[in-house]
Amino acid sequence: MSFTTLGLSKPILRAIAEEGYTTPTPIQAKAIPVVLAKKDILAGAQTGTGKTAGFTLPLLQLLSDAPQTKGKPRVRALILTPTRELAAQVGDSVKTYGKYLPFKSTVIFGGVGINPQIERLKRGVDVVIATPGRLLDLANQRCIDLSAVDFLVLDEADRMLDMGFIHDIKKVLALLPKKRQNLLFSATFSNEIKALADGLLDSPTLIEVARRNTASESVEQRIYPVDRERKRELLSHLIKDHDWRQVLVFTRTKHGANRLTEQLGKDGITASAIHGNKSQTARTKALADFKRGDVRVLVATDIAARGIDIDQLPHVVNFELPNVSEDYVHRIGRTGRAGNEGEAISLVCVDELKLLRDIEKLIKRDIPQVKLKGFEVDPSIAPEPIQQRSAGRGGNRGRGGSGGGGSRPKSTTSATRQDSGRSRNSARPGTKQRSRDSHRGNR
Repeated sequence: MSFTTLGLSKPILRAIAEEGYTTPTPIQAKAIPVVLAKKDILAGAQTGTGKTAGFTLPLLQLLSDAPQTKGKPRVRALILTPTRELAAQVGDSVKTYGKYLPFKSTVIFGGVGINPQIERLKRGVDVVIATPGRLLDLANQRCIDLSAVDFLVLDEADRMLDMGFIHDIKKVLALLPKKRQNLLFSATFSNEIKALADGLLDSPTLIEVARRNTASESVEQRIYPVDRERKRELLSHLIKDHDWRQVLVFTRTKHGANRLTEQLGKDGITASAIHGNKSQTARTKALADFKRGDVRVLVATDIAARGIDIDQLPHVVNFELPNVSEDYVHRIGRTGRAGNEGEAISLVCVDELKLLRDIEKLIKRDIPQVKLKGFEVDPSIAPEPIQQRSAGRGGNRGRGGSGGGGSRPKSTTSATRQDSGRSRNSARPGTKQRSRDSHRGNR
């Protein structure tokens, strides 16, 4: 199958071809025809399989097919995402594949000035990509009219629920016309996702291209048992010994990310941190430096688990295992994307053995363990409790908090939930030509 067989127009196919894509991924091949048939869908796929283009491409096609109205554009498509990074990434995808179409789009999220966003909306846009908190702020100020929306996309719906967005989602839905097409995309399915789908979707088509809650088979996973106080030493050893040039490292807390970044610097390894306490400028710079190769290590909390799209990222390291097992799948999904190979390593101390068992139960496989000489575990060290996030599982995620566990908070303010940052790369729509892969591999 090729993109030319999916019913996409010549302007969209031209944009796809210019990006070097030839063959749709499985989720795209299944989702695009269903969306073009104007049916609601509930779609699930492993992270990194091209879900963004799975809804972006047919959405642009449907906008092209509909009669065009004269005058200022109205908002006809709304895409909701949980984080700034993901909103920016989707926005890039819309611009990339719609560049030969007469549509205007804009990205809306908090943490930045609201006035430029208001001015863009006043000029008229067809497609809005937004985080729920800032969108509601603009709606409350009557700066955006959602009464004419024909298409609603909930991207990474499971994470939006984790972050406590359910009340905001319901408020947004109340602003939309009842007759519309709904697309719900999620990396994992849960009872809450099913309940949301039941109330939102009209006779949806269920699309799954892989077993739920599993990591890509192209990602090689390994565990390194190590004492908690020697994790940083082991990480530096692995980076230097294997000459890793681009490593995404996950920590459980923002403070831990800052501390690890400083420690790696003292070890002679260039590193930057990205999390919710960083300004958008700092987060954007850290991500750009990492993509360019100016820094070898990007240390992140779970804010980055789904908002960073880097071509052929070779290594992901769990410096600390996440408290929520599903987050493990999202973290390691930053590597091994679009069929590329990747490596996911977890440094596991005695405190985290239960978390490891929960992860292995979720993904239904045992992760191979490597005992490294010189870093043998001291059996006399007793486990200590892992610090839980005070706001519960979802409370701080919108601001980039990591770790977690416990119950979901009853409510959070829009300011707390709004995420920040910007991802430069657009979501990959399909399988690259081999020469294109080689050319873009180190970008």
